[in-house]
Amino acid sequence: MHSHLLFFAAESQAADEDESKPKPRVFAPSISIPKIPEGEKVDFDDIHRKRQEKDLTELQFLIEAHFIQRKKDEEELIALVNRIEKRRAERAEQQRIRTEQEKERQARLAEEKERKEQEEARKKQDEDAKKKKALTNMTQQYAGVQQKQDGKRGAKRQTEREKKRKILAERKKPLNIDHLSEEKLKEKASELWQWMMALEAEKFDLTEKLKRQKYDVSTLPQGMCFFYSPLSFRSLQEKCSNTLI
Repeated sequence: MHSHLLFFAAESQAADEDESKPKPRVFAPSISIPKIPEGEKVDFDDIHRKRQEKDLTELQFLIEAHFIQRKKDEEELIALVNRIEKRRAERAEQQRIRTEQEKERQARLAEEKERKEQEEARKKQDEDAKKKKALTNMTQQYAGVQQKQDGKRGAKRQTEREKKRKILAERKKPLNIDHLSEEKLKEKASELWQWMMALEAEKFDLTEKLKRQKYDVSTLPQGMCFFYSPLSFRSLQEKCSNTLI
């Protein structure tokens, strides 16, 4: 069916091209009609025979011209079909090349996207590791400060050391942060920061209170100094130290 349609399309195109081209003129051989001689006997059989020969010659010429034109048309049709097939093959090849180029482009885009995603994931892991390390270092430093403070108070009485250890045990909680996500780590760091700020504020208040007590003692009359003995100052200092722990 496809070949028939192609043939009719090619024949139609060939017909259109033939109409646009000037057709060659067909010249029949000129055969003169025999004249009847004057004063002689007319041979009608001879005239009829010559007329038939003339008609036969013209017919043979027309048949030959027809077959020549038909052969020419067939050659043009074959050439047209070949051109159509060639163009179709060229278009198919161009389409194949475009398809291959598009596949390669899509593959490059996918590879570039995967590479960027891996790079971003690696950077995120590095940043998370750095944040965890920084938080761990901060925790260790805080624990070191606590240990130094404990060492300074080692010369005090055993009951005071036990009391401080109890307070430390209550306040010093282990930081289990290895399993925390980035958001949880941020929340934990913020919580520790708020706690440290609260301790600093409490330390400042107690320090100012101690300064006021010393000032009041230095300005009170001599008779009232017994109410603020050195023992009272030591008690206030110990209270401040215990609160900071």
